[in-house]
Amino acid sequence: MVDIVFSRWTTPILWQLNSHGRHRFNDLRDLVGGITAKVLTQRLRQLERDGLVTRTMHAEIPPRVEYEITDLGRSLAPVFAALVSWSDEHLRDVGDARASYDRSGKPQT
Repeated sequence: MVDIVFSRWTTPILWQLNSHGRHRFNDLRDLVGGITAKVLTQRLRQLERDGLVTRTMHAEIPPRVEYEITDLGRSLAPVFAALVSWSDEHLRDVGDARASYDRSGKPQT
């Protein structure tokens, strides 16, 4: 279940939808920097399947599709807030640990 939330692109997608509300596909792709259209499509389908995102298709010409975080997805907001808080408090420690490791001469993956 952890992979639902912490996969490569899930957190940034949910973060943007939670922070900025409903979005069209291209707008969301622009907000989530570096994601390809193919990957965004895959992640949005999975998030919709998991009940974290809703997809609304409007019968217009041209068709308009919007994505929005659900209440279930919004319930992850405290998790995201905790991660931000942890990062604010410990990111410098992680950087120091990385620098120390790099100086040790140990292999880097």
